[in-house]
Amino acid sequence: MRIREGFPGQRLRVLPADVVRAASATGPTARLLVTDAGYFPHAAHHGRTRRHGAGGTILIAAVAGRGACRTSEGTYDVAAGQALVIPARTPHVYWADDTDPWTIWWMHARGPDATAFEDQLAEHAGQDGVAVVDLHDLLRVVADLERAVVALETDETYPTLLRASGAAWSVMAQVTADAAAGSPARGEPVRAAQEYLRTHLDAPVRVGDLARRCGLSTSHFAALFRAATGGGVVEYVKRQRMARACELLITTRLPIADVARAVGYDDPFYFSRQFRSVHACSPSEFRLSRPE
Repeated sequence: MRIREGFPGQRLRVLPADVVRAASATGPTARLLVTDAGYFPHAAHHGRTRRHGAGGTILIAAVAGRGACRTSEGTYDVAAGQALVIPARTPHVYWADDTDPWTIWWMHARGPDATAFEDQLAEHAGQDGVAVVDLHDLLRVVADLERAVVALETDETYPTLLRASGAAWSVMAQVTADAAAGSPARGEPVRAAQEYLRTHLDAPVRVGDLARRCGLSTSHFAALFRAATGGGVVEYVKRQRMARACELLITTRLPIADVARAVGYDDPFYFSRQFRSVHACSPSEFRLSRPE
């Protein structure tokens, strides 16, 4: 037999219907409102059936153990370090594994921002919109989910509901970013390359050299980088260099040629053309436009 709640050490808060109606009608909570949130440790025999789905988006982050979710489209397995996202009004059943029950932090959220979150995950989800996302920083996601729980545990005043909404927005942003980046193992070579590029902005950019540093072929590395960042290595470096150039133009009185060299351009005229392509003005014009 499956049980919905009642686990030793659990935390659970559900907003009353009248509070949900009022908060959904005005202000930032009209865009995103956490209606339910909780923590179920070692949730043996946990399970829930919703034949008509839930009123809002469900997000479950598994800290330990395993579980699963079934919809009309199939069954999704969920392991520690993953988040399960179930769109609003999607009929479903989910349950903890019998031999290794999950420990979960979870929330229900509704509003246009929650719907947009579902839309952002669509390409990583099944036909029913359900997604299982590998989390790159589980502790950070859990910290924000706990912030939402703590807020709802405090009271039901509008400032507190805003704090819960802010925590939920952070969770959704992290899950969306992790879905776009792919699994942590798949994204690690890209993160290592990004860190190297950010700390060596004045060095020549050679995609082949970066690939070799990561132990990958050039074509495989380039594909991973584009999938994780949405663009190629050269464009990424240019953006990073221009951001650093802006910082130097604002905070120093270095000549333009020295700024160019500091971010990897021996030719100041080429640097100026690249700068203009990003900021729609020359480095000199950018510096003059900044207040003293």
